[in-house]
Amino acid sequence: MRENPEIKMNCDVPQLWFEHKNELRNFILKRVKDNDLTDDILQDVLIKVYNFCISKSGVSNIRSWLFQIAQNTITDHYRKNSKNISQDTINEIIEEDENLAFFDAINYIKPMLEFLPKEYSEPLKLADIDGIKQAEIAKKLNLTLTATKSRIQRARKLLKAEFITCCNFETDKSGNIISFEIKDSCLPLQKIKNNL
Repeated sequence: MRENPEIKMNCDVPQLWFEHKNELRNFILKRVKDNDLTDDILQDVLIKVYNFCISKSGVSNIRSWLFQIAQNTITDHYRKNSKNISQDTINEIIEEDENLAFFDAINYIKPMLEFLPKEYSEPLKLADIDGIKQAEIAKKLNLTLTATKSRIQRARKLLKAEFITCCNFETDKSGNIISFEIKDSCLPLQKIKNNL
């Protein structure tokens, strides 16, 4: 049986841990707000990563995968210890788990609007980000309602194309983003990523 070289690279556990341990620890601590519990969960994450890697499976998006394991481990901890924790807290953790990649991706939507021509980016921003009704946008931009709707639809298509060009992402069956990463080749977003 031939081994996939990408799998070996992905599953160099000491290297993965060296690169991501501090970021994962901060991620966990922000959610559980307890140093000892953070260290326990971090250790569980390491064990899960190691067990996954020895199964010889590959991962296409290492960073998102690691954070997904961390989030799932936090959720598992709260479920096991639910006698001491309110159901609302558990529901918040589960909801955050489901939206993690989406919230990672949303940080880049406004900067990506800058990639579009102003005639498209402006009506899209007003409609989808600022929540202004299309009829009001038409008046503000001195356009017909039909032209406004057309530009917003065109802008959404252009933004989607930019997203596909600049990002690696996976979706579930419902179209929800489950993993997200900026491509190395997308320098403008890489600069933004480094500043977040």
